[in-house]
Amino acid sequence: MSIPTFLHIGDDLFTLFAMTPDLVCIAGKDGFFKNFNPAVPATLGYSSEELFAKSISSFIHPDDKDITGTRRKDLIRGETLLNFQNRYLTKTGQVVWLEWTSVYLPDKKVVFAIAKNISSRMQIEQEVKEQYRKLQQLTTNYKNYIEQEKKYLAKELHEQLAQLASVVKIEVNWISTNIAQPTSAVKERIDHALVMSDLLVNTLQRISFSISPGMLHDLGLVAALEWYCQEFSITSGISCSFTSDYQESALTGEVQLDFFRICQEALGNVKKYSQASEVKVNILDAGAKIVFIVADNGIGYEPGDFKQIQGMLTMYERAASINAKCIMDHEPGKGNRVVVEIGK
Repeated sequence: MSIPTFLHIGDDLFTLFAMTPDLVCIAGKDGFFKNFNPAVPATLGYSSEELFAKSISSFIHPDDKDITGTRRKDLIRGETLLNFQNRYLTKTGQVVWLEWTSVYLPDKKVVFAIAKNISSRMQIEQEVKEQYRKLQQLTTNYKNYIEQEKKYLAKELHEQLAQLASVVKIEVNWISTNIAQPTSAVKERIDHALVMSDLLVNTLQRISFSISPGMLHDLGLVAALEWYCQEFSITSGISCSFTSDYQESALTGEVQLDFFRICQEALGNVKKYSQASEVKVNILDAGAKIVFIVADNGIGYEPGDFKQIQGMLTMYERAASINAKCIMDHEPGKGNRVVVEIGK
């Protein structure tokens, strides 16, 4: 088979194309090679005759043929192809990653294309992604372990200590009803013990919920946050409202739990540092993503104090563990705003 020559180009340019380590080729509108520099057969491992004999698509990795065909149609319609990445298979079956810049010349009805072999770079990227995936899995496993421990502790608090406190209350009630004509001092102590018993039971239940929110697992994130915000208002004296405008099915159980934990950290910071009178918690559907917001009207934070506030790093780390973006807007005198964004 005779090998076609390059289309009409200058000798100096031809020499440059022949010497460059990048793959340079000219392809016809029919999808066959018209010519190429030595880097093409050297990279793919085929002889020039073999490359000319088959359509270019036959050398493309099967998983990349559809997207390559679509982009080629755009190219023929006049859209320049810049930094397009796809995979080719060498004669020995090895995968080669190429990054193409191509232009269609309608007067000659050919595609002029230059590609860089980015296989080494892609291998490094794949290794980094795999390490990141393993790290994420370890993080998830660790979080699950911690949550199981918290769940056990919450169960012990609720089912053991709270029940014991209830028994104490029952015993005090029995004493109250079976002492004939108790003195005023004794009656006062009994009444006080009953009040403290109720307070102890409520406190244990509240602590149990904070450690492991059973309501979150049973009724969902919206119900859990509604209750938690109400409790925060009562215990802190800071008005806390909650609104939501999203479908809970858009978030996995892991993400819902992390949103709840981030809310705990954020409200904890509001209570400790913000000197706020009001805080608003919102979950919004923003199209391609779900946005979680905790905003207060407090004093805000000085830039130098930002890294010193406990819980900030925890919120960033929790957001990162679920591939979410955490943004914190803070300005002295204008309150603080924690925003977590995650794709659906």
